[in-house]
Amino acid sequence: MDALVAFAAALLALRLAGNLARRWRRTRRPELACWAWSLAAYAVAAAAIAWGEAAGWDARAFRVYYAAGALLTAPLLGCGSLLLAGVGRAKATALLVVGLGVGVALSMPVHGGFAAHGIPAAQDQLAFLPARLLAILANALGTLAVVAVALRTLRARPAGNVLIILGVAAAATGSGLAGLGAAGTALGIAAGAALLYAGFVAPRSLPGSLRKTAATVFTRS
Repeated sequence: MDALVAFAAALLALRLAGNLARRWRRTRRPELACWAWSLAAYAVAAAAIAWGEAAGWDARAFRVYYAAGALLTAPLLGCGSLLLAGVGRAKATALLVVGLGVGVALSMPVHGGFAAHGIPAAQDQLAFLPARLLAILANALGTLAVVAVALRTLRARPAGNVLIILGVAAAATGSGLAGLGAAGTALGIAAGAALLYAGFVAPRSLPGSLRKTAATVFTRS
């Protein structure tokens, strides 16, 4: 059952990544490309969960899961948000993040045994340096960039930015649902991907009376 839930989450995230890629081809907005790659990494992480749950976890499945889920998704989200805010250097940062993340994932020593089911804990499989430290920094800085840009531009994109923040929260909540095992993480990936996508494609401003109401609320506050 966990493998099926994870596979469904992977298909959903991949479909949404494809939709963002199509939007990027039409508009050439760089943040859409970065967000598309982020959701694609999210899809790979969910697919690795399905692989591990269906065939039994081993170093290969764990390495793919850790690379996509722990090293790439959040920092690419953050780079996309920085590009939306007009930080041109975020393009080079995104390339650096991908290269460093893939390089560390390929070279990191994986030790310890694997249970047949349940996502392996990073502290049981990896040394703190460099992989775990890099994952901590990448996720912290990427999430900080997403939330900071969303809050900074909240008046311009209230609906979209709230959805983005909820998407980040859903992903974090899913990762913390240890009681639900791999299915909990997969559900968090599915919910997070859907909310993030909705936030990315939301209009920059609210239409009609909703815009007036939002402006009134912010003015009074």
